[in-house]
Amino acid sequence: MRRREFIAALGSAAAWPLAARAQPGERMRRVGALMSIYNDDPEGGAEMAALRQGLVEHGWIEGRTIDIAVRWPGGNIELIEGLAKELVELKPDALLSRSTPTTAALKRESGGIPIVFVNVAEPVEQGFVQSLARPGGNITGFTNFEASVGSKMLQLLKEIDPRIVRVAVIYNPQTAPFAGSYVRTVETAAASLGVETIAMPVQSDSAIEAAMAASAQQPGGGLVAIPDTFTNERRDLIVALAERMRLPAVYGLLYFARSGGLMAYAVDAHDLMYRAADYVDRILRGTRPADLPVQQPIRFVSVFNLKTAKALGLTIPPNLLALADEVIE
Repeated sequence: MRRREFIAALGSAAAWPLAARAQPGERMRRVGALMSIYNDDPEGGAEMAALRQGLVEHGWIEGRTIDIAVRWPGGNIELIEGLAKELVELKPDALLSRSTPTTAALKRESGGIPIVFVNVAEPVEQGFVQSLARPGGNITGFTNFEASVGSKMLQLLKEIDPRIVRVAVIYNPQTAPFAGSYVRTVETAAASLGVETIAMPVQSDSAIEAAMAASAQQPGGGLVAIPDTFTNERRDLIVALAERMRLPAVYGLLYFARSGGLMAYAVDAHDLMYRAADYVDRILRGTRPADLPVQQPIRFVSVFNLKTAKALGLTIPPNLLALADEVIE
């Protein structure tokens, strides 16, 4: 077990903190959060901060009227399943889930405890809800998928490097069971852009390197990395390989570009967590998840890394920079 996985498991041993006690006349409400990221990843802390901010704005005071137990299993499926069971055994009033694998694990264990998910691409297809408008059951939340997202990623990459004629789409089928939908949206744009799309499932560091090397082997290769817990945990590796292989790449998670990747086009995960606080608040005040429609993303963000573009010999068109949400110098 890696050190960060050990810390995640060790940190989960305690139940609700003894300091978390409601004041006289108040009832402490308890929320369990299962994050598909490790606790030493700054992005996870920023997302939890967004959730906490939203709860504060709804009048909840942590340690006084609400307590949040957070578990950080990353993309380790075995750890996700164990910590999902542990959170349910704490008997929280509501659960928050950050991904498809964590939502699936909590669903199996929840026993009817309300669940609010974020970053789930296909909640109906995955069997979490009956429909987006009428979720039914004890689960609702916020998706991170919109039908044009994969097409937009490829369009942006092609505009930055018109020489691209072939892209590898990498993902881990275990942590991204929704990958087929993303691949199909990439293929939609590929047909009109004269680009060949090659789906490349990966489940190890060596498989990632092999997939990227295959794409970089001939001129005109590119990379599309869809949102995936597995690849996110390996973003430093993927970014370094793309730089070494001189492979233009677009990423479905913003922090890839902030970590040195060429560009990212993705849903604003902080915004989803902030909006999720509203559903957690409603559920804690008595609303049933079945009565809260699943919401789709409303804010997508583009990030361009000029330093990486220069290293690859590419120029990001001024029209893209003018519309960018973030430009890294």
